[in-house]
Amino acid sequence: MTVNLVIGTQWGDEGKGKIVDYFAKDVDYVVRFQGGNNAGHTIKVGNRIYKLHIIPSGVLQGKTGVIGNGVVIDPEVLINEINNLRKHGIKPRLLISDRANIIMPYHKILDGAEEQSLGDRKIGTTKRGIGPCYSDKIARRGIRAIDLIKREILSKKLGLILPLKQRILDAYEIDIKLDKKEILEKYSNLGEQLKKFITSTHIILNKAIKMGKNILLEGAQGTMLDIDYGTYPYTTSSHTIAGGSSIGTGIGPQNIDNIIGVMKAYTTRVGEGPMPTELSNKEGEHLKQKGYEFGTTTSRPRRCGWLDLVVVKHACTISGINKLAVTKLDVLNGLKKIKICTHYLLNNKKIDYFPASLEELEKCKPVYREFNGWNKIDKNLDSFSDLPDEAQKYLGFIEKEIGIPIKIVSIGPERKETIEI
Repeated sequence: MTVNLVIGTQWGDEGKGKIVDYFAKDVDYVVRFQGGNNAGHTIKVGNRIYKLHIIPSGVLQGKTGVIGNGVVIDPEVLINEINNLRKHGIKPRLLISDRANIIMPYHKILDGAEEQSLGDRKIGTTKRGIGPCYSDKIARRGIRAIDLIKREILSKKLGLILPLKQRILDAYEIDIKLDKKEILEKYSNLGEQLKKFITSTHIILNKAIKMGKNILLEGAQGTMLDIDYGTYPYTTSSHTIAGGSSIGTGIGPQNIDNIIGVMKAYTTRVGEGPMPTELSNKEGEHLKQKGYEFGTTTSRPRRCGWLDLVVVKHACTISGINKLAVTKLDVLNGLKKIKICTHYLLNNKKIDYFPASLEELEKCKPVYREFNGWNKIDKNLDSFSDLPDEAQKYLGFIEKEIGIPIKIVSIGPERKETIEI
């Protein structure tokens, strides 16, 4: 029995979907433990590209996908995703935690209103209702998956919640009237469609561990978007770090064998907030175009920059990462010189930690180590020693600086374009 956890070490978009898909061939369950459809994993299988937003990536390998209690679910999006997979001949084996919170129509309306009210300090939210849904969860007025299949309970909850939400909409001067009957009918119907998937997933997963089954926990977003340890408030609304996997699945931390941190060979982020190694030059444009750095969920162009090891070390420390997977190494093809940020300068003082203060972070200047680039990586390689010497030196420096072994190197989007060390 093994329980492996895959998480992002940067601002998300590290290529976790491919790494999860790669490891999924050897597991029984793949479990999503946080976030909502503000996340997205792009996976290429043969000539087909799949974009998943809620369903765990492992279903493409025929594994049982579990949506844990830490996820917030837009039932319409989920049903569409299930139907799209079925159109392509994939019948996803799916389980949904009865404790997962549900994104309601007022969450999406409020998400846009709250973002607009922030003006210049906007967070860069996807406006899919994720933040307001998590807010209601913490405030103990959320709708959970179990409520969707109990019409009387859903009706009572909506009777208490909708008047509160209506007053908030009125305060924002939003001319929308929340119709209880309409919402009850719609979400009861959505619940009926999802009923066969909804269950106590934490019980199933813990029984599976006792039976010696293999489980893969799949993170969404990345460490720097964690609600506590990211660039707050420019973060998501959940815990993207290793600790969030126990909370979001009901699997005790003592059962997790390996924590695999996924890092892109450079740095990207979507949305607002500081990014010390951001490039606004031809190298940055190279990374964006060659890496096709556009959001899976929003199609927004990602901000690109050199690899920031201060960020990756921060992630490794917080989550206890013991293995690294490096993705998109091939995107660096053709660059004459490549840089890695090893430290920051803050008020002319060298620091090797990631500041909590955004004001301090905005003053940080990256300190770089420069490397020779390489022409091209052969996509048919299957050994680390076959990589160009310059690429080997680049990866060797990363491994030495972080002190954690690199076990996977991705040199392209295809499953086969993966080197296991």
